[in-house]
Amino acid sequence: MTAYTIRPAAPRDVPAIVALITELAEFEQLTHLLAVTADKLAPHLFGPKPVVEALVGEVEGEVVGFALFFTNFSTFLAKPGLYLEDLYVRQAHRGVGLGKGLLTRLAQLANQRDYGRFEWSVLDWNADAIRFYERMGASLLPDWRICRLSGDALARYKA
Repeated sequence: MTAYTIRPAAPRDVPAIVALITELAEFEQLTHLLAVTADKLAPHLFGPKPVVEALVGEVEGEVVGFALFFTNFSTFLAKPGLYLEDLYVRQAHRGVGLGKGLLTRLAQLANQRDYGRFEWSVLDWNADAIRFYERMGASLLPDWRICRLSGDALARYKA
């Protein structure tokens, strides 16, 4: 079994995280939406008012996976929660427990911070990921749909 380490991301990891985000966009066939660069991402992770956090997974000193997450809030629970925006492990390093390790570490973090829940989304066609998440104990919420304003639709509300 391949040994891996999981640690909080550091500023030096931003280029590797951007490369992994690019691979994730290719996998999800969403490269047409990709605008991330190291210069755009770094301030949100490590600037004066960070809004996201990240964990990285390393194999032999190389960053081969990441989890990017932020705090949300449940009005019903009156507690913060942890929202996983993206988790990705390079294909060559899947099956060694790194993805499970990243999810486990995030669940532990949610518990340590006394959060009320830990949530994320999965594409409906990604059957492998869905099975993986269900094996981890996650429930898929069939009655919920994600709503999003972005691009031109969001820009209509500028003033």
